[in-house]
Amino acid sequence: QVQLVESGGGLVQAGGSLRLSCVASGRTFSNYGVGWFRQAPGKEREFVAAIIWTGRSTNYADSVKGRFTISRDNAETTVYLQMNSLKPEDTAAYYCAARLWGGILTTRNDYNYWGQGTQVTVSS
Repeated sequence: QVQLVESGGGLVQAGGSLRLSCVASGRTFSNYGVGWFRQAPGKEREFVAAIIWTGRSTNYADSVKGRFTISRDNAETTVYLQMNSLKPEDTAAYYCAARLWGGILTTRNDYNYWGQGTQVTVSS
């Protein structure tokens, strides 16, 4: 099994930036495709970004394209989500997820490992 722990959330003003980290333990993380999802109160958990296990390909939800960047450092078993130009509608709990040998996976059911989440709040 792989255990995932997110960090880096917080309160930021609109237009600001945050960098989320997803740290893995328990297995070699470089073999896992990783995605970021978010869930706002009263809403479904939605796809944000994904990176293939090789790190050579990424995908983004239209709502974050051009503002968020997903990257990975396999040597440090960490996947990052750099979030720039944040908007109040980005407010949500953010979760990272992983799947062994995962490609660009954009739905919740594609992933079988999940972190506990980190809260991001963007004030207007």
